[in-house]
Amino acid sequence: MSEQLTDLRETVREHYAAAALKVTEGGTACCGPQPVETDENFGSALYAADERDALPVEAVAASLGCGNPTAVADLHEGERVLDLGSGGGIDVLLSARRVGPTGKAYGLDMTEEMLALALTNARKAGATNVEFLKGTIEEIPLPANTLDVVISNCVINLSTDKPSVFAEIFRVLRPGGRVGVSDVVADDSLTPQQRAERGDYVGCVAGALSFTEYREGLEAAGFADIEVTPTHPVADGMHSAVVRATKP
Repeated sequence: MSEQLTDLRETVREHYAAAALKVTEGGTACCGPQPVETDENFGSALYAADERDALPVEAVAASLGCGNPTAVADLHEGERVLDLGSGGGIDVLLSARRVGPTGKAYGLDMTEEMLALALTNARKAGATNVEFLKGTIEEIPLPANTLDVVISNCVINLSTDKPSVFAEIFRVLRPGGRVGVSDVVADDSLTPQQRAERGDYVGCVAGALSFTEYREGLEAAGFADIEVTPTHPVADGMHSAVVRATKP
């Protein structure tokens, strides 16, 4: 990885480490944790009230995504699911409830502070069918052909090597496994420079793929039944989108 890409990854890590610490430190104050500041297109407001109410307040406060991938993926009892860039654990804990005691939900994150927060949240939630892993989404530390579902909430756009992410997702999914992702996607008419003008990298905008780039990236990795469907705008020509695909 080039020095520039390494620096960019470190910037992303520092940003999310700071977000985790804000929630953790807020939880020791008189009024409890305060949500990480986002605009109305990101965060816990994108989840149903009953989902938020069933989780530790720290997991909800740390939500920084652009959708609800646990709903996108249509999880079932007994399935094994991996959340890429699991942060404070909101999607892992929701997944764990959906797959039940016979299933398992993994969370993968590269940020020590987020992993510590997620583990605390899992204990508070009493979740016994979860496991949090340290690593990058470009090198998933799980065996091939072992997962039913891979989800992610506004994280793949942060990767500096998206072809590797798609290849790794394909590797760890079993045949017939599926992808259910929420991510920021750009109109095909926008150049990378124009995307960068609409928001920074850690804000999930500058690194976003276009609709065509997303489809072609998944196709190149071997996926089929690919759908990239916009749900709501996050900037001019930039959208939160639902991404679905299956491994043949």
